[in-house]
Amino acid sequence: MDQTTQQNAALVEEMAAAASNLRAQAQALVRSMQVFKLSDGATDAPSVPRLPER
Repeated sequence: MDQTTQQNAALVEEMAAAASNLRAQAQALVRSMQVFKLSDGATDAPSVPRLPER
């Protein structure tokens, strides 16, 4: 059981790192997309709800 707990803890750490990396990539993508402008009369896309920071 101790080995399983250690494996789970390692997986949790990996997932937390992956989530952090994904968040950074998503933020970079948003910044990159800000260079595109909508034409006059175009409507903005609905905003995506933000997840709370942990």
